[in-house]
Amino acid sequence: MRYILLEREVLATTQKGDEIVRYTLRNDNGIEAAVLNYGGILQSLRVPDRDGKAADIVLGFDELEPYLGEHPYFGAIIGRVGNRIAHGKLTLNGRPVQLTVNSKTCHLHGGKRGFDKVLWKAAAKLTNDGQSVELHYVSPAGSDGYPGRLSVTVNYVLTPANELRIQYAAQSDADTIVNLTNHSYFNLAGAGTGDVLKHEMQIFADQYTPVDGTLIPTGELRDVAGTPFDFREPTSIGAWIDAEDEQIRFGSGYDHNYVLRPQTGEPRPAARVRELRYGVVMEVLTTEPGLQFYSGNFLDVEGKGGRRYGKHAGFCLETQHFPDAPNHPHFPSIVLKARDWYRSTTIYRFPPL
Repeated sequence: MRYILLEREVLATTQKGDEIVRYTLRNDNGIEAAVLNYGGILQSLRVPDRDGKAADIVLGFDELEPYLGEHPYFGAIIGRVGNRIAHGKLTLNGRPVQLTVNSKTCHLHGGKRGFDKVLWKAAAKLTNDGQSVELHYVSPAGSDGYPGRLSVTVNYVLTPANELRIQYAAQSDADTIVNLTNHSYFNLAGAGTGDVLKHEMQIFADQYTPVDGTLIPTGELRDVAGTPFDFREPTSIGAWIDAEDEQIRFGSGYDHNYVLRPQTGEPRPAARVRELRYGVVMEVLTTEPGLQFYSGNFLDVEGKGGRRYGKHAGFCLETQHFPDAPNHPHFPSIVLKARDWYRSTTIYRFPPL
């Protein structure tokens, strides 16, 4: 197997002398992924269509500067805890913990200085599995209210089998909570080409977690059967997105966690998406118990090539533990005990057309 040389490009240097770098991973099948060490951001992902023409299928920006400001978490690594925690409050080992509240009444995506806003140490590697870039960051104890000093490693690997693997590992010196994910927005026709409502979505889940008006789970595990949340068979994203349904109204579309079928210890299918016009297919596999499906309900930003990303211009499939897990004892736990290992793997696979 032949591998094309890994590309490393310095985009900027901080006042402290640290380099902000873009790493470009490639395989022999025409797939190309660009990763920034700032925020661990997946800046671009180029995938060939049925005619062999490659398009960038993740939303974001051409330049570094917009990523340094406020944006909808385009392509970023999210942590320490992805998704929402009600009022930033939880109890750990019988003691109250208060995290920062950075989104209305909740703690969202790791807080004011989440992993999407930090500079990671990075090392490019050529492995038997393909080209990779390994990112490392140490989150200080007390950051955004989190207990423990947390050491985190995220490895992006692009394989000859057309898989972009994201492998997460973390360890803390004190009991804490961890729930890492990636927040890429996808449009399989190409970023900025319009909305994704005609994409066919299949999610391998029989239940989802309903939310209240603040998008915090109620604690119920509700069957998808007979609801607009039933994607067990391939269904267009737009089929029920305007349904007269309280849950759809709360999210202004889809912004809900799906309860994936039982874990096997290995990455198993979570979702499959097909774009009909160009034929691009993306499969998502994960070791995680949940999958947040977000249909880009509030997008309104200028992105790559000066194109406007409007409502539903992209979708997210964030592999995760359930939102607000510490406040629902029957949800899978996100507690990481001191010196234990957190490990998780998610795969975005693009099968031959």
